[in-house]
Amino acid sequence: MSISYRMIVAVCLTGTALTLPAFAEDIPPAAKVILDNIERQANVKPTYDSIETDGSGTVTISNLKLSKAGVDGAPGVTTSIEEISLGEISDEGDGLYEIGSASFSGVKGDVSSPGFALSFDVPEIEAEDLYVKALGPDATPEEQFRASMTVAHKTSAGKMSITTVGQTFTIDGYETTWDGDPQSGSGKFTMKISNIAVPESAIAMADQMGMLKQLGYAGLNFDLTSAGQMDVKDGNLGMDMNFSISGKDIGTINIAGAASDVPVAVYAVLQNAQKSGKEPDFTAMLPQLQAVTFKSAALRFEDSSLTKRLLPMLAKMQGMDEATLIASAGAMMQMGLMQLQNQAFSEQATAAVNGFLKDPKSITISVKPASPIKVQELMTLSPAAPGEAITKLGVSVSAND
Repeated sequence: MSISYRMIVAVCLTGTALTLPAFAEDIPPAAKVILDNIERQANVKPTYDSIETDGSGTVTISNLKLSKAGVDGAPGVTTSIEEISLGEISDEGDGLYEIGSASFSGVKGDVSSPGFALSFDVPEIEAEDLYVKALGPDATPEEQFRASMTVAHKTSAGKMSITTVGQTFTIDGYETTWDGDPQSGSGKFTMKISNIAVPESAIAMADQMGMLKQLGYAGLNFDLTSAGQMDVKDGNLGMDMNFSISGKDIGTINIAGAASDVPVAVYAVLQNAQKSGKEPDFTAMLPQLQAVTFKSAALRFEDSSLTKRLLPMLAKMQGMDEATLIASAGAMMQMGLMQLQNQAFSEQATAAVNGFLKDPKSITISVKPASPIKVQELMTLSPAAPGEAITKLGVSVSAND
C-alpha cells in the first residue's frame, strides 16, 4: 500500500463522513479512482483546488485536503497534500489503472483531542508502477478488498518527522516493494522504515527513573522491516509474513506467522462496521473464522548488547552476582513451567533460557504443528490440559541458533 494512503488512512479511520461540495470539472478516471478510494477508506470526502491534465497526459491534483472535527471522543483530523502528480497512466481494463510514476508532495497532517496532539510532515513520496482499481457496482467481498488496496512496484519517501508532546521524532526514509498480480493484489512485498530516531529529551520524559541512561542509551534508533507474501484466491486470503524491529545497540525482535483460508468477507464486515460507526459483530463472523488455517508462528529476539547491559544492573538490584542471578532465573522458570504439564517442554525451555543468559545471542519461541490446523480445532483444545496443546501445536524454545 502506498505510504500516502497509509498516512491518510491511519489518521482518518475514525468518525463519520463529512459532506463537502461536489466539483464540476471532469475528473480523469485514474484520479477519480484514487479520490473514491480515499473517501471510502477514510470515510471523509477529500477537497482540492484543481485537477489538471497536461499535453503528455500527466494529471496534477493541487492542495488535496481531508478534514473533520472530533466527535464522541474521536480525535479531530486534518490532512493535506500540496500536490499529487500522476504520470504515464494506462487503462488495464476491468477498472484497473496503472500509473507509471506518481509523486505526493508536501504531505502534512494534525491529529488532536483534549490532552493530545500529533502532527506529521512528509515532504516527498515517490511511487513507480502504482496500481489502483475502481470499485464496481454489486462488488463481491474479494473485489471490495482489492479496491481498497493500492500497490506499487516501488514506493519511497525521504526524511520525515512526527511531533507530539513537544517532541519531534525523525525518520530517515521509507521504502516498499511489491511484485505480483495487479488484478487480484496477490504478490510478494517488502517494507523498511529506516532510522526512527527518538531524541534524548523524549526518553527523559518517558524514563524519569533514568534506567535507560544507566544502561548507556542517550538516544534510541530503530529500523522497522517486513517481508512476505499474500495470496487472494477463491474468496480467501493466505498470508506468510514476518515483521522486525531493530534497535541500535539493543537487539532485534522478529515476529513471523503464516495462515490461509482467511475469508475476504471478514474484511468487508470490518470495513462496513467502520463506515456505520458500529463495532463489528464477531459472533456473526465466527463460523467463517473457524475455517481459518493456522500454519506457523515464531517470536525471536537477537541480542545486540541489551542483555549484557541489563544483567549486571538486575544482579546489583537483587544483591547478587550475575552467575547467581542466571542460576536462580533458570530455577524459578522451571518451577513456573511445571503447571504446563509438559516435562519435555519445560526442560527444553529452561535449558534454552539458561543458554541464552550465559551467552546472549538469540532466543526463539516457535509454534509449528505437524500439519496445518484449523481454528475450529484450536478451539477444542482443553485449557485443563496445556501440555497436550503444547505438543499438538508444536511449541518449542531454542537459544543461540
